[in-house]
Amino acid sequence: MSRPTSPAPPVRRAAHRPVRPAPLVVTVLLAAAFALLAVVVTGRNGAPFPLDRDALDWSVGHRPAEAVAVARGITATGTGILPYVCAVVAGLLMGRDMRQRLMAAAGALLFLLAGQAVRYGVLYAVHRPRPPAADWATHASRYAFPSGHATTSALVAGLLIWAVLRRSGAVPRREGGRGREGGGAPGRRLLAYALCALIVCWAVAVGLTRIYLGVHWATDVLGGWLYAGTWIGLGVALIPLGRLLPGDRRDDRGEDRGKDK
Repeated sequence: MSRPTSPAPPVRRAAHRPVRPAPLVVTVLLAAAFALLAVVVTGRNGAPFPLDRDALDWSVGHRPAEAVAVARGITATGTGILPYVCAVVAGLLMGRDMRQRLMAAAGALLFLLAGQAVRYGVLYAVHRPRPPAADWATHASRYAFPSGHATTSALVAGLLIWAVLRRSGAVPRREGGRGREGGGAPGRRLLAYALCALIVCWAVAVGLTRIYLGVHWATDVLGGWLYAGTWIGLGVALIPLGRLLPGDRRDDRGEDRGKDK
């Protein structure tokens, strides 16, 4: 008489972490647009486009003292130590405990520094001259493409927006390979969206002041935005797959242990 066989233990499958194609598609399009613009600018030896000349001419002809003072104040927020402080703050907002916050702050700062390093490589490779110094209403240095202020403020805006949305619950946390909806109240999410809109307006204003103050061509600023969008898109598409926040890894292990019991 044969013995009853016990059922085979279930085979444990590795948690599936689906690739998010939408951010990658947008990132590829932004990267292609930036690369095309950089190639065209280089092929023209940095010569301005008609749009560039029209924007500069308008700016030079519309510069009351009060507007120039405001523009200088706004443009100053796109450089110096402030953007890096904002990147650290964004990282601190992303974490759920002190260890996560410190790691996220370091990651956000590294993200910004890496983006700046690559930008400097492009800056010197294209070596586009700035508009004539006689039209400047503030100081500037180095080459023009892509705009450093426009790039920096857009990168910082991306970090701050991601942190605000994650903190408010408007962005689902990814646990166990699946998305989990955030628990933020509707009013809290609405406030977060309003804050994100203000952050976007700030980044756009910083870029526009570079044109208004005559230190960048319009396509320099456009190039900065395209580059920043590409860098942010890479972060959005790839960082969740890396599980950089330790809490997500613990959640994955905890879920797996629950399944094994």
